[in-house]
Amino acid sequence: MLTLPVEEWIGNAAAVVSGAWGAVTRRAAQSGYSRTAIYQHAERVVQAVASEQASGISYEDLWAEKERLKAENEALWQAWSETEDLSESKQRELASAGSAMGLSLTQIVVLLAIVLPSRMVPSRATVGRWVQQSAQQSRGILEVLDRACQGLVLVWCLDEIFFHREPILMGVEPISLAWLAAQRGPDRRGESWCKVIEAWPNLEHVIADGGQGLERGVKLANATRRQAQEPEAEPPAPITMGLDVFHTQREVERVLQRLWNRVERQIESAVKADAKLEQAKRRGQDPRGVAGHAGRAWRKAERLFDEAVQAQEAVEQITEALGWFDASGHLYGRERAQAQLDEASRKLQGESWSKAKRMLKDARTLSHLARLHEQLRSAVPEPMLREALIHVWYLSRLMRQTEGADHVRLQEVVVLEQVFCGRLCPDWREGYMKVDELWRQAVRASSAVEGVNSVVRMHQGRHRQVSQEMLDLKRLYWNCRVFREGKRKGRSPYELLGLKLPTSDWWQLLQMDPKELEQELLTQ
Repeated sequence: MLTLPVEEWIGNAAAVVSGAWGAVTRRAAQSGYSRTAIYQHAERVVQAVASEQASGISYEDLWAEKERLKAENEALWQAWSETEDLSESKQRELASAGSAMGLSLTQIVVLLAIVLPSRMVPSRATVGRWVQQSAQQSRGILEVLDRACQGLVLVWCLDEIFFHREPILMGVEPISLAWLAAQRGPDRRGESWCKVIEAWPNLEHVIADGGQGLERGVKLANATRRQAQEPEAEPPAPITMGLDVFHTQREVERVLQRLWNRVERQIESAVKADAKLEQAKRRGQDPRGVAGHAGRAWRKAERLFDEAVQAQEAVEQITEALGWFDASGHLYGRERAQAQLDEASRKLQGESWSKAKRMLKDARTLSHLARLHEQLRSAVPEPMLREALIHVWYLSRLMRQTEGADHVRLQEVVVLEQVFCGRLCPDWREGYMKVDELWRQAVRASSAVEGVNSVVRMHQGRHRQVSQEMLDLKRLYWNCRVFREGKRKGRSPYELLGLKLPTSDWWQLLQMDPKELEQELLTQ
């Protein structure tokens, strides 16, 4: 550190470097420094000037680096002090969130060991008790939240998964992906499903696979509604049930793939028969028996190939009929779609298609079309205007998916269709908004519950046992977590469902008293 003024250093150096004979002696007498000190000062000044003019790191850079390292050191000490002060509440939150995300207790302890000093790392048993307490608290909170969601859930996707051969009855709202049912056992019979369904009095439509327990559960729930109605009141609207299009398409594609596999195996057998025929000819053997076998193999391969091609065309026809629009962009009606399914079913030959045919003939397979048409008629009573608005919606969606010349062409067609709608009704935009809203809520597959099932199965792989309380904890965390991508990005399932919570933090919500939470929700 400098203890002398800069002028003293420079003056001493000048006397040594450029002074005349006797300058150092005179400088020593004037400044009070010894001749040796003056020569040392001159040497240091020369070194400083040479270092400044060299290509190395400058003084300013060294000073900036020193300040950066100082700030980094302070930040590290601050982080360490915060780690030292990590409260038990924060540790409980980390453990509960980790368990809800699917981590095992051992994995949670490993993560805590990273951020905590070794003497403060909780044991696996302690973490287990924390998670168990949070899981027990989540049950009371979920009971309140489920009651608050009853008026918001109109459509439900249902399915069951198995944990160690014990069924878990799952229910997910498809638009928001809100996970609203995770009932562990005792079985999957209709009576068990009825208890799950009847807890949602405003439920209108259910989408599920063709399970007999599910079907019976919906029937029992409808019977319970009829029995609970007042004697002179209007009969309640029954819960309708749609057969999941996903399972139907998967069954059809599974049989088709097996058929193509048979074609490939038969062609390989025919090629091998041809090779044996050529080998017999080269050896001078009688080829008639081998030639007959090769001919039969190729005829069978051709027959299977023709059958597979016909089945492929039928499957494409089925896939189109199970959708919303035909190739020309017109919305399918139930009768026309069923006629197309029946026509395609007649092309499917063999016992392997029996299950797929039963599913295609089931009245629940096209219930999504019937439900949508009923909603559209209520929203836009005028038939011609309704058809025009549907066609505008279809062309607008198609336009957003195209680029270049096709996009421009479709844009022109959309403008013409809008002009036509304006002539039919000056307030056509209001009807279009209703049509658009109905399309956003239209559901024909139980993909939502299948997606949640896949998440739960990953959790199951890390837990030896998943209790009902643990399912409740996972369900609460899932419904409060914010989606990071996709069309639901930036919002949680509860928020998408329309439920306004006093806090968006799931841990704060978990710490609330259920009665106070219910009172706040009722106030809102």
